[in-house]
Amino acid sequence: MSADNPDVDIVTFGCRLNAYESEVIRKRAAEDGLSDAIVFNTCAVTNEAVRQARQAIRKARRERPGARLIVTGCAAQIDPAAFAAMPEVDLVLGNAEKSQAGAYAQPSVEDGAEPMRVRVNDIMSVRETAGHLIDGLKDRARAYVEVQNGCDHRCTFCIIPYGRGNSRSAAAGEVVEQVRRLAAEGYREVVLTGVDVTSWGTDLPGQPTLGQLVARILKLVPELPRLRLSSIDAAEIDPDLMRCLATEPRLMPYLHLSLQAGDDMILKRMKRRHSRADALKLVAEVRAVRPDTAFGADLIAGFPTETDEMFENSVRLVEEAGLAFLHVFPFSPRPGTPAARMPAVKRDVVKARAARLRAAGEAGLARHLARQAGRTLSGLVERPGVARAEDFTEIAFTGEAAVGQVAALRVVGHDGRRLLAETMVLEAA
Repeated sequence: MSADNPDVDIVTFGCRLNAYESEVIRKRAAEDGLSDAIVFNTCAVTNEAVRQARQAIRKARRERPGARLIVTGCAAQIDPAAFAAMPEVDLVLGNAEKSQAGAYAQPSVEDGAEPMRVRVNDIMSVRETAGHLIDGLKDRARAYVEVQNGCDHRCTFCIIPYGRGNSRSAAAGEVVEQVRRLAAEGYREVVLTGVDVTSWGTDLPGQPTLGQLVARILKLVPELPRLRLSSIDAAEIDPDLMRCLATEPRLMPYLHLSLQAGDDMILKRMKRRHSRADALKLVAEVRAVRPDTAFGADLIAGFPTETDEMFENSVRLVEEAGLAFLHVFPFSPRPGTPAARMPAVKRDVVKARAARLRAAGEAGLARHLARQAGRTLSGLVERPGVARAEDFTEIAFTGEAAVGQVAALRVVGHDGRRLLAETMVLEAA
């Protein structure tokens, strides 16, 4: 709950960008005087994400019958009518509308007309992003900055461009200013986030690269100890970003790759822009310049037409690329996407393959954890007794260190999921 409006809850589903935007919603709701309300910031990446949102809305109405229920986010943008048809819902806001001033003001009834229950415009008409700045994120040790929104690519399985619109970038000066403000607020780590972060700059004058933005932030905000990137596209890492990884220790050595599959035919049918060999080459090139880099990846199990042999290529990729952190998604057909019309894999096979991939991910994480034995790592404390290493590894530690501080932690073992360590010293602010 917000300190400014304690009877307003923001319920967030999905990605880091949504987490960031929920804080913008929190700020707007306070400014608009919203009270006794719950705002659901939804995700549409899978059918399950939409189902969970609808379930949460129904539960909220039972538990808080008098509260105003507002639904926004990608699922609301893509199918506003479905949420407007729910008797529990009072207002549906699109992704562009959810961050606008006045969006959460109590509606007035003029001339006996009913206030609009649905305010969702054509997301493809939106040309700007990050017209809002926030000074911090509630209950988080790190801060997120939206540098980009939308996506110009049309992967056959993905509905998100229809929820987020085309790619658009925040101006570099605005990004630097926000990072500076967050550092002044005491945040030790800032994460650059977006829908397709590595496409940042393609719509700006001169087409600057993400690597140039990263270099500019690190140069102009020297007081920021840690800068991190959210999920990136393996097809779009530019030479400037590679140089930053090689030369800038404040750029955290962790890349979460949007790989989706490890088989070339499936990648082609997904309309991805990289091959299996491209992914392995990228990992090797990054490790050559920054050996301590850890990698995570998004992988889809059971994409239409996927054979056992094709699936095994994805399983092998986990070990071949040395992936330590997996997000595994059982294929979920989204209405309106080309993949939804392709020959489907049986659901029991999809579930079994997802379980196999998760097991491969657990083995990859265990290998990664075992390599850290005896090391002293720098960890950002996320909550009491739990920190996050520079390479994104979770660390459970003994000793005293406040949330938001960076501590030197000596690794004494692991439990298969995270490192176990003891506090050595708090690093200087």
